[in-house]
Amino acid sequence: MKLLPMTDYWPVTTARSIAEGKRRQVERSYDIVLINAPLPDDFGMRFAIDVCESSDAGVLLLVKSELYDDVYAEVVTCGVMTLSKPVPMQTVSQTLRILCATRERLRKVEQRQSSVEEKIEEIRLVNRAKWLLIECLNMTEGEAHRYIEKQSMDLRTSRRRVAEDIIRTYK
Repeated sequence: MKLLPMTDYWPVTTARSIAEGKRRQVERSYDIVLINAPLPDDFGMRFAIDVCESSDAGVLLLVKSELYDDVYAEVVTCGVMTLSKPVPMQTVSQTLRILCATRERLRKVEQRQSSVEEKIEEIRLVNRAKWLLIECLNMTEGEAHRYIEKQSMDLRTSRRRVAEDIIRTYK
């Protein structure tokens, strides 16, 4: 395919209808979904919105120029990129590259968010374990904190793991 060279996009999967596209989306995840509307079984606007809402894929919807303004207004708030047809190949290629760059940036944000969420969960577990040590062993908060830190170093394991063991023991 000229539009999606294997050197830049791989693997490329095609679907000739919305129903087939939905089946493919259930089978695996995609980084980019390109919809050349209308399709035989549906226009494709609802599918584009659904893909954006249910996955992390970047979506590009190609629509006839006379429908562009209405379709764009409907899908832009969901994150669907829209181009009006006919569209030069170079514009589609550039838009796909923008989608790729945006997708990578979102992936990094998601990784940072996941890391922050894991740290918050670890802090909650450690605090819960500290309170159990305070209640059950009459430690001060400082002593409980030092105990968890020392156990983590002595056992060469994470504070999270030590906290989980304390919670299991004293709960």
